Amino acid sequence: MAATVVVGVVLVAGVVNLSLRKHVTLVVDGEHVTVSTMSDSVQDLLDDEGITLSSAVLVQPSPTSVIADGMTVVVNPARVASGAEAFLAASAAGAVADGPAVFESPTDVGVWVMAGTSEASVEPTDLLVESDFSASSAGTSSVVSVQAVVLGKVRDVVTNADTAGELLSAMGIQPDADDRVRPSPETPLHAGSTLAFDEVRIATEMNAITIPFDVEVRYTPRMTPGMPVEVLEEGRAGRGVGTFLVTSVNGEIESRQLIGRWVEREPVTELVLSPPESMYAGTTDVPGAVDDTQAGMATWYDPPWSGLTAAHPTLPFGTLVTVTDTETGRSVTVTIDDRGPFGTGRIIDLSPEAFAVLQPLGAGVLDVTIAW
Repeated sequence: MAATVVVGVVLVAGVVNLSLRKHVTLVVDGEHVTVSTMSDSVQDLLDDEGITLSSAVLVQPSPTSVIADGMTVVVNPARVASGAEAFLAASAAGAVADGPAVFESPTDVGVWVMAGTSEASVEPTDLLVESDFSASSAGTSSVVSVQAVVLGKVRDVVTNADTAGELLSAMGIQPDADDRVRPSPETPLHAGSTLAFDEVRIATEMNAITIPFDVEVRYTPRMTPGMPVEVLEEGRAGRGVGTFLVTSVNGEIESRQLIGRWVEREPVTELVLSPPESMYAGTTDVPGAVDDTQAGMATWYDPPWSGLTAAHPTLPFGTLVTVTDTETGRSVTVTIDDRGPFGTGRIIDLSPEAFAVLQPLGAGVLDVTIAW
């Protein structure tokens, strides 16, 4: 009996331990990993994972936040001044001093930013001597005037760099895989060349999001065209936390892509009862459609005429619609000349001739996509 009690206690403890564990997505420098943890706070989680916080580390949400199952924790290094920013600051200082800012690399490649001085009044050979460049460098490298567009700011530059890459290196700029350099670093420089460098930063961040609710429209012939719609059940937006992949170019956000979300409250679909459009009117803005397509069920009915025709609740009469059977891939193009169908999930009523192109009439109902 004692052994049974011990085993029972161990099993209960194991179940409690599993129930207390939370699954968290940890994003460190853009790398995603799923962590199973019993930590109570973000700080405890980071401590358990061996991540030390400092002024050079940014954490979202804050370290004091309570851990919840399904949460995403993002850890990124704080932003520091780049070589491009240092170059712009130094060249601006040269402008204040009313003379060219000079940059030298260990390989005897030099850059003179012509700020505050007329380029025509400066002899490139004089700059080589003033900057103590080696005679071999001056004798083997031509000096050219080019334009450098760094972080969107334009600088007129005189340099003895042979390639775009050498010029960037002399300016103290070391592009990483995400940065944009035009032309490529291997491109030779010549007088009048333009070198553009854009600093690209890709990071993840978390923000509260509102999840919109869907609207389900049910058409009924019991209502007269033109009558206002009747809301049967009101919709309600959901809420949650979204993880976004944010791309910034030169400090300005270029794109923000939702890559994951944690739903705190699910949205509630709004249910609407609507009359069909008048035969003399109609709209191509079909509720629930994606652009100019719609997916749902197709049926057939027997109108008092023949031909490749169909009924739709809203599309204007005369609209040509291509109906594709998702099971077989067969398609037929029909003309809208009637209203219907009005059953939930059904999006189009086909004439017998049109339905028979897709499948035998005995099939009754088909899963289709329609496009107009």
